[in-house]
Amino acid sequence: MSVDRGSVVPPWRQLAAILRKRIDSGEFPPGSRIPSILSLSQEYGLAGITVRKAIAALKDEGVLETASGWGTYVARKD
Repeated sequence: MSVDRGSVVPPWRQLAAILRKRIDSGEFPPGSRIPSILSLSQEYGLAGITVRKAIAALKDEGVLETASGWGTYVARKD
């Protein structure tokens, strides 16, 4: 999966969709830590602010949660 630079869909939305697919597939199960902003930035060739925006969107949807100083985790479905 990669970000399509020619798409009309903003890169942060594309990345949010990619991360959601990785979560739904079980690659990142509930409670697991996702890669850092720096790692995702390097993996997808995106600026850190773009990665942050994608993560913020998934946090707003309740898919991800952050633990200050610890990282970003897949929300547990209780």
